[in-house]
Amino acid sequence: MKPHTQTMKILRIPAVMAKIGIARSTIYDWLNPNSKRYDSTFPKPRRLGKQSVGWIEIEIDEWLLQREIAKT
Repeated sequence: MKPHTQTMKILRIPAVMAKIGIARSTIYDWLNPNSKRYDSTFPKPRRLGKQSVGWIEIEIDEWLLQREIAKT
């Protein structure tokens, strides 16, 4: 029997935007402590290269789930 392994998937900004239905500017506002829309709970991006970042998909999924739980 094979053990269950989960592949870590990295989402680039267009995929994050599509997954949560939010504009790029909103995502970066959520990440900016100087913004009125700053959200300290939003997952931080990981640096992938000199000029690229990505988000771990499971962290985005967990963040979405926590927002749904908080609404109830």
